[in-house]
Amino acid sequence: MDATTKERLIRLAEDDIPIHKYFGLKVDTIEKDFIRVKVPFRKDLVGDIRTNHWHGGIIATILDSVGGAIGIANFDSAEDKLSTIDLRVDYLRFADGKDLIFEGKLVRMGNRIMVTKMKALQENILIAEGKGVYNFIRAKK
Repeated sequence: MDATTKERLIRLAEDDIPIHKYFGLKVDTIEKDFIRVKVPFRKDLVGDIRTNHWHGGIIATILDSVGGAIGIANFDSAEDKLSTIDLRVDYLRFADGKDLIFEGKLVRMGNRIMVTKMKALQENILIAEGKGVYNFIRAKK
C-alpha cells in the first residue's frame, strides 16, 4: 500500500467516520491485512461508574470498526461496499480507566465474505478478543 493510500485511510478512520472521531481513535498502523489503533480513555466511555471500567459495548463497537477498517483497506473502488454479518466478542478482563489498543488481522478474504480477528489490549494485557464476518461487495467493473 502506497503512502498516499495510507494517509487517505488514516484520515478516513480518524476524521471522516463520526463515531471514530467521537472516540478519539488514532491509527498507529494500517496495512491491507492488519490495523492497530489507540483509543484514549474518557469518563463518558465508562460502563460501571463504581469501578471506572470501560463499557463493553464501546469495546465491541471499536472491535467491529477495526475489523471493518481492514475491509476498507482492501477496497478497489469507492463504490465497494462492506457490512457486518456477525460479530463475536469474548471479554476476558475488565478494562480499567486507561487507554486501549485495538488490533485487527485479516483471516480470509473471499469473493463476498471477509473474516477478521480482533483484540483489545490494555498495557499489553489482552482484555477482549473478537471475530468479525463481513459481507464484502466489490463494485461491478
